[in-house]
Amino acid sequence: MRTPGPRQSDTEGRPEPSEDADGLVDLNRAVGRQVKLLRERAGMTQKELGDRLGYGEDLVSSLERGRRTPQPEFLDAADDLLDAGGLLKATKEDVARAKARARVRHPAWFRDYARLEAEAVEVSFYNNHDIPGLFQTEGRTRALYEMRKPLLDEELIEQRVASRLDRQKILTRRPLPVLTVVIEEVVLHRPLGGHEVHREQLGRLPELGRLRTVELQVMPTRRTEHSGMGGSFTLLMPRGRPQVAYTEVQTSARLATDLDEVRILAARYGSIRAQALPPRESLTLIERMRTEDEH
Repeated sequence: MRTPGPRQSDTEGRPEPSEDADGLVDLNRAVGRQVKLLRERAGMTQKELGDRLGYGEDLVSSLERGRRTPQPEFLDAADDLLDAGGLLKATKEDVARAKARARVRHPAWFRDYARLEAEAVEVSFYNNHDIPGLFQTEGRTRALYEMRKPLLDEELIEQRVASRLDRQKILTRRPLPVLTVVIEEVVLHRPLGGHEVHREQLGRLPELGRLRTVELQVMPTRRTEHSGMGGSFTLLMPRGRPQVAYTEVQTSARLATDLDEVRILAARYGSIRAQALPPRESLTLIERMRTEDEH
């Protein structure tokens, strides 16, 4: 059977709902109501409060409606100005904890995959347009989210970056999973995020490729035969369960559990690996590219 994933259109511009994300939203609203009540008790308008604190009226309005997370500096200043007696200051720790919990939550459409990936004994990646998230540096991940269209707000970017870095714990957890990856050579020539970010990424890949449980290969651009022209995909082997496949195409993503479909993709992946450079040659190529990038 095939398991279609929800469309991702909403995930591009705002956080997906989760228990922790909902908890942060509820807390923001509660704090916002307190700010509003204290402001009205003091006989101030939103503009007057903003002017006194050095913030814009729009920001005060967003905070009172729970649409923005209040910063510690705002809570301290508002508490003093509105004579709140420490009420607003006392919420700072709760807000910080809620933000930390929400920050490492994956979008709803990705959550099933992330759970399977974290538990998998073997994961195989073929990516024809980028470096898989588990192998990205923080700089590259941040650059990718910052250039996303439609634009993501800063808070969502931080959440997505933290979530992707959190996934990389799979590289050090016990028992260690077996990871294989094939990356297109052309991807390694694309300096997303700028020279320093690109150079750091080219240095990171050989480090990961030398781990005992990782086999990293590069598909040369000038190959005359290529079995991966149908697009990127990932194969996961959950512990004690059949292999599944994951695909993303623009605004949609899905997990495939149909045995015949997974078998086809597994065979295709074997062919892709056979056409790619062997691991040792792949690492040599990446290191040479990094050296050339320095000059």
